[in-house]
Amino acid sequence: MSNTRKIIIDGHEVEVDPNLTLIQACEQAGIEVPRFCYHERLSIAGNCRMCLVEVVGGPPKPAASCAMQVKDLRPGPNGEPSVVKTNSPMVKKAREGVMEFLLINHPLDCPICDQGGECDLQDQAMAYGVDFSRYREPKRASEDLNLGPLVSTCMTRCISCTRCVRFTSEVAGITQMGQTGRGEDSEITSYLNMTLDSNLQGNIIDLCPVGALTSKPYAFTARPWELTKTETIDVMDALGSNIRVDTKGREVKRIVPRNHDGVNEEWISDKTRFIWDGLRRQRLDTPYVRENGKLRPASWPEALRRAATAMKGKKVLGLVGDLAPTEAAFSLKTLVEGMGGNVECRTDGARLPVGNRSAYVGSAAIADIDTAQHIILIGTNPRVEAPVLNARIRKAWAQGATVTVIGPDADLTYDYEKLGEDRATLARFAAEAVAVEGALVIVGQGAVSEADGEAVLAHAQALTEKLGGKMLVLHTAAGRVGAMDVGAVTEGGILAAVEGVQVVYNMGSDEVEVAPGPFVIYQGSHGDRGASRADVILPAAAYTEENGLFVNTEGRPQLAFRAAFAPGEAKENWAILRALSAELGQTLPWDSLAGLRRAMLAAVPHLGQVDQVVENVWTPVAPREMGRASFRTAIQDFYLTNPIARASVLMAELSAQAKARREAASAVAAE
Repeated sequence: MSNTRKIIIDGHEVEVDPNLTLIQACEQAGIEVPRFCYHERLSIAGNCRMCLVEVVGGPPKPAASCAMQVKDLRPGPNGEPSVVKTNSPMVKKAREGVMEFLLINHPLDCPICDQGGECDLQDQAMAYGVDFSRYREPKRASEDLNLGPLVSTCMTRCISCTRCVRFTSEVAGITQMGQTGRGEDSEITSYLNMTLDSNLQGNIIDLCPVGALTSKPYAFTARPWELTKTETIDVMDALGSNIRVDTKGREVKRIVPRNHDGVNEEWISDKTRFIWDGLRRQRLDTPYVRENGKLRPASWPEALRRAATAMKGKKVLGLVGDLAPTEAAFSLKTLVEGMGGNVECRTDGARLPVGNRSAYVGSAAIADIDTAQHIILIGTNPRVEAPVLNARIRKAWAQGATVTVIGPDADLTYDYEKLGEDRATLARFAAEAVAVEGALVIVGQGAVSEADGEAVLAHAQALTEKLGGKMLVLHTAAGRVGAMDVGAVTEGGILAAVEGVQVVYNMGSDEVEVAPGPFVIYQGSHGDRGASRADVILPAAAYTEENGLFVNTEGRPQLAFRAAFAPGEAKENWAILRALSAELGQTLPWDSLAGLRRAMLAAVPHLGQVDQVVENVWTPVAPREMGRASFRTAIQDFYLTNPIARASVLMAELSAQAKARREAASAVAAE
């Protein structure tokens, strides 16, 4: 029996999978069908009726194309292919009627509505509606919801497509939104007026086809046509989500997701979406030098001269920060190692083995989660470390996958079997494991950041081999894999690297405390912990202000592009290092980013495979004895993990709310 079926859509004969819905078959044929409630990543609701089509030979009324499958169509009298029409008079009249109904209670808010200019209702009313209404009665109004500091609501505009309800319950895994009432009294509401408790809630702003749910921080600041749009990569976690940064003048006004089926589908976390207010606060925009214990502004030549004088003839340690692009890590490594110093990117103490990509990246792609049947999480809480990846695990769980956890308790938004919290559990599980189909082992940074991290990795690899599956190392730092790839590491880790160090060149590593003693040169974008300890500060660009390469947690190199310019006198990271190298008399052999990339690709060729998951040769870590400690998770506060987040007022508010929520929950549990 053939697994395709011929149908005729608007006179074009196409072969499609009989399990497709008619709206999907029309998309494959290149024919647009309007819709409000249908979304390819959510369950089918079938409640807006905008996607009506005519099925020839079927009932004498239009059919909802989102809720009818190709296999449900009746063939012609002599077995001819079924015929579907999307542009017949019946369909045109039906669409006009549906649009008239939708606009009955919709307010005339377009001039003051944030959705104006990118509103599905506006576009489809123009394309498929009529220019009059027969409705003269007063319009219905609804009370607005308080969903928290991120999502602004104007529920009178709501057309009850229920996309937000389906997203929060199916993808985000929370049950705080729903629809109550019937007929004209039906409305979307939140359970007991609760605010949303999810770090993916901002996605309902993109999903809402009208202006009922809009972005609170972005409200009334710009119109879509005023914005310059730049497609780039997110660095708030190591997933490498594809994003679009919208700027007006020199300021970032909003960040929205781009679709990438292999990485983030079309979702982003709230930290990714709303971090932009941190990009303009507490910025370093001029060089500083420390004199008599106090920092004072300086010129670039003076700051570079001071830094070069301090570094000459001394033992230098270069620290690569979590948000540093791969080119900057390669530049720092070339410069510092050329002076006989050490460079280290594993500033959190992670025992990721040098040179063994199958151990610090793994063998799995993020997309492998979709087909996994048994997912084992070791020392990780993906809901905090990579919320979009956690939504993907939830999708696999909803399709029947089992999830096993070795680590601390956490609300992951799906059911899981907890085996235990300590190393002994992992050793026992690895020893008893047998081969199963579709196994995926995910190892978190909390599992490898203790002294026995390599032993944990060895056991995780042994477990993966016994299960016959794949392994993914879930990183928390966006720049870590790229820095590991270019070799910005020291044998023996951070503890070996700091021995006898006289000068620390700190490139954006704000999560590490530098002990008193060494001279500290800080190169970064924000006045955070690293800058407060520095003797010389060299202001650098943030991730939206320079072109760079980032390698995500699955080992996929991706290009980030500049969306705005750095404030004041701040410069791009690679350019600062190039200028400093000339001052040191050890000029780096490139004068442009293109020259730097050529040198980097000559040293590490696989970084040139942009947007491809690079295959790694499976190399087991030598087995060794693990300790006895329990696993911990790498991130304690999702909203305050990096200097940009700590500069954001909104992230501070969200962090405080999350803390209050946890305390309230623990108080209830204690009672």
